[in-house]
Amino acid sequence: MSAPLLLTLSRVVWGPLFLVVYLYSAAWGIGVYLPYILLVLAILSELSDLFDGFLARKHNKVTELGKLLDPMADSIFRLSVLLAFTQGVIQIPLLLACVFFYRDMIISTLRTVCALRGATLAARLSGKVKAVIQAVVIFFILILMIPYSMGCLDLIVLQALSFNAVLISAIYTLYSGCEYVIANRAHIKKALGLVR
Repeated sequence: MSAPLLLTLSRVVWGPLFLVVYLYSAAWGIGVYLPYILLVLAILSELSDLFDGFLARKHNKVTELGKLLDPMADSIFRLSVLLAFTQGVIQIPLLLACVFFYRDMIISTLRTVCALRGATLAARLSGKVKAVIQAVVIFFILILMIPYSMGCLDLIVLQALSFNAVLISAIYTLYSGCEYVIANRAHIKKALGLVR
């Protein structure tokens, strides 16, 4: 197994680990250290995302499997984080987190169906921007948790800022999903057997 593929698969581990640490931090007595631990996990995930593509291109190890697994691993990590944020101190609405879940599942399913039919759906700029916005929002919330853990930020302010940041990201996530489907509609229709 190549190094780029191992880095991609590592994000599948960071996501559930983030979720577990966030949910059980109080029971484990790491409350004051929680934001820092979560920041490390988020940084590891983003670095693995950065370097898997770089190494794959540098060593000519870009594969169809990698192209399919990379966005899946990204989704697993970011959805794990957003689902974690529906609990604990952040408390974003579950319905808001579902926007990210449904968008990623629909796009992943379409991408897989098209790949099985021999058509590779190209990544869109809006999808890359969506990923950057989601990463920025995640880091924004984690950084906000630092002054909150020290008693310097009110819970209501933390939750309001977190909600608004996730809402902005959700709106762009919906847009990017629609733009992806529209841009690839010819391939999607053909793969689904809607046209000949």
